[in-house]
Amino acid sequence: MFLSHPARSVSALFMRWRFSASLPSLPLSLPLPNSSPAVVPGCAEMVWIVPLTEHSWYDHVRLKRVFVTDGTRHQVVLVDLRKLLACADRDNTDYVLKPVAEWHGGKVRGIREFLDPESARIPQMPYVTISTRRAPGVLGWLGLEREGVVAFRNGQHRARYLAEAGARWCPVEVHEREATLLRELCGAADDARTVIRATQLGGDGSV
Repeated sequence: MFLSHPARSVSALFMRWRFSASLPSLPLSLPLPNSSPAVVPGCAEMVWIVPLTEHSWYDHVRLKRVFVTDGTRHQVVLVDLRKLLACADRDNTDYVLKPVAEWHGGKVRGIREFLDPESARIPQMPYVTISTRRAPGVLGWLGLEREGVVAFRNGQHRARYLAEAGARWCPVEVHEREATLLRELCGAADDARTVIRATQLGGDGSV
């Protein structure tokens, strides 16, 4: 027996509703793609090669992103390590490390092995936040001069070790709302992009 047109319409709507209900729920909105030129699709993991000029154990390290999926709202910024650490030394949260020369031997050996490019594991780049505060002196108190303050969320040991090992520039990750300030206060020189090489990680973990 054939269904009438109204009955077929109701039946069709019911069947479509049952099919839709069996599908997993989709998000109401999709995450926006990150606009940073350093961002890569989530399926293509990138590795940054950072050369070391004063390190007898190996001459470079490999670093990868902390946040690797699209829409994380984080960006990779190439920084001048000396400027970055000068801002980090102003952090008043009691998490400012001593110079590498004052670390005990086990800590130095541990970070050296952790960063070894021959290791199968690729370390993550430092992850930081940055803000400003009044600079010391009259101009600071008058509100005419401010200074940067960097806090490490992760990677302070590796950043200080790399600087000690002769790395001049380094990629770090920062939330997109702080990326412009980080570039202004700690950004690497233009020629850093010819020194710090970013390459796609192969399926076998090679670069």
